[in-house]
Amino acid sequence: MIHYYANKFPLILTVNPTIISERFDFLSETLLHICCAPCSIACIDTLRQEGIEPVGFWYNPNIHPMKEYKMRKNTLVEYAKSIDLKLEIENEYGLRKFIEAVYPNWDNRCATCYALRFEETARYAAEHGYDRFTSTLFVSPYQNHELMRRICEQMAEKYGVEYLHRDFSSRFREGQDKARELGLYMQNYCGCVFSEEDRYRKRKKKKKPDAVQA
Repeated sequence: MIHYYANKFPLILTVNPTIISERFDFLSETLLHICCAPCSIACIDTLRQEGIEPVGFWYNPNIHPMKEYKMRKNTLVEYAKSIDLKLEIENEYGLRKFIEAVYPNWDNRCATCYALRFEETARYAAEHGYDRFTSTLFVSPYQNHELMRRICEQMAEKYGVEYLHRDFSSRFREGQDKARELGLYMQNYCGCVFSEEDRYRKRKKKKKPDAVQA
């Protein structure tokens, strides 16, 4: 486990668990699962505007291959330092774990992927004193928000923590533009080898010449 702190003496505020409302009027540590640096930009900014100081959490065993995994993780580490974000990392390159998890239900692999990451986030939050968690995956208009929300709520109940629901997607393009402005590494597929394959097939299909009409 690797811990990154924004300052020498990080501020930690302990509060009693509360029912999550749409806004907070106090500073609290919320564990923010981060899928990548570009997606985190709008999420972190939104939470900070609400008076919530999130703690970033990296756990993404779905990202392959190793070179891609390291690139996304290292980009996040550098970005976190630049914005004084505390970041906690579970550094697991989980190719085998991911394949074993999705193989039994191939067509439902995205739900399995969500469950893997959200369960670990909820478990980590419970074991390390965080009251609540959320995820930067909710910034992407390409993800299944309703499915993710249901899984997050299930994991929150299982581990006795709160799930903080935020739909960050209205600021997706803003965050992407900022990432380009900062020169951050920006991936071109979701993460797993199957999403990379899908991207390749779509690109190949676009290049395929029109069929000759008989």
